[in-house]
Amino acid sequence: MEEHKNVTDIKTHKAPKHKQEEALKEFKEAIADLRKPQHDDYELLKWLKARQYDVVKAEEMYRTSMAYRQKLGVDKLLEEYEPPEVLKMYLAGGFSGYDKEGSPVKVELFGRLDIKGIVYSAKKVDLEKTKLLQCEKTVMDWKQQSEKSGDRVDGLTVIFDMEGVTSRVLWRPGLQMYLHLVKVLEDNYPEMMKRMFVVNAPRIFPLLYKLCRPLISEDTRNKIHVLGSNFKDTLLKYIDAEELPMFLGGLKTDPDGNPRCVTMICQGGEVPKEYYLLDNKDDDHMKTASISRGGKLCLSYQVDVAGSVLRWEFKTEDFDIDFGVFMVQGENSVPVVPLQRVNSHIVPEDGTLICEETGTYDVVFSNSFSWARGKDIRYVVELITPAEEGTQNEIQALLDQATATWDSLVTNK
Repeated sequence: MEEHKNVTDIKTHKAPKHKQEEALKEFKEAIADLRKPQHDDYELLKWLKARQYDVVKAEEMYRTSMAYRQKLGVDKLLEEYEPPEVLKMYLAGGFSGYDKEGSPVKVELFGRLDIKGIVYSAKKVDLEKTKLLQCEKTVMDWKQQSEKSGDRVDGLTVIFDMEGVTSRVLWRPGLQMYLHLVKVLEDNYPEMMKRMFVVNAPRIFPLLYKLCRPLISEDTRNKIHVLGSNFKDTLLKYIDAEELPMFLGGLKTDPDGNPRCVTMICQGGEVPKEYYLLDNKDDDHMKTASISRGGKLCLSYQVDVAGSVLRWEFKTEDFDIDFGVFMVQGENSVPVVPLQRVNSHIVPEDGTLICEETGTYDVVFSNSFSWARGKDIRYVVELITPAEEGTQNEIQALLDQATATWDSLVTNK
């Protein structure tokens, strides 16, 4: 596919052929005691490539993966594992068809993923097993497509649709869980993804990228291509229209004509609170404070760069609390998030604010309405500044200049 070299040329660590052969021979000897029968030379080279042909690191990765697979019973997931109902109904995304090379096409509807609802409604092990199950189905699909075509089918093309994404995705526990699952897949299915197209990137994409960047491998970063809103032509270079959902510019629909292909792609949506698990608590990252009766807790943040984001999460032990955000203007405080009562003792509260102006912002927890009892609160508040020059340059390298520019990205035009 020479005409598409601009996207498919991946800047990865590639050793000379004789070095690859030497590393492969040494690697095969090192893992001979537990090597899987289906792991031929082609598959083993993926593990070496993932560790830049460092045999010691590749062996460590392989052994760790085999132990993890045994612990979670990955080899039996296809026959024995059934994901919880909440994940089947609300874990957005799915497979829509195949690209022009025969590889499966996966559509991730990140903007329709209620990451907070998912985290509160599913155990970590079920999230891991569900994602592993998807990968096992992909491996099985490769085998079936290879037998059908007579050529080896491999790799995965991912369309990462960010339509509908808001600053709520910056919720720290959700991002951490999402990136944990990405790492689980990278560590156990090296080189599975051959390319990712990010479409409908929102204004907060640079902030999101800045937060995720430390946990995304260089190899994965080199496979990401950020497209503008006019992504149709690019996608159709790699995916036939009959294999691409209509809502992404193709011709594929459900049998009833639905352009969103809901029979193939889970549409996600807000998870009903009836699914929330009472024992699913993760508040180690929070600070603790006691607010006396009639008192308040005021946290001040100096915003020096417009476009910075304040994000917060909090919960009270037994009772509600008033919460608001104010911008200090001289001797006055102007509400930007009006003070209002929050039932954070029932469900933890979280939110974000894009600070369009520089200045001082006060985050306020108020117990002034209660003269009978104090409140114990657990909270985390963070100020995230926009991407600095180094990160901007990285994002620029990810942009498909024919369909997106830095200015169009940060202004969401």
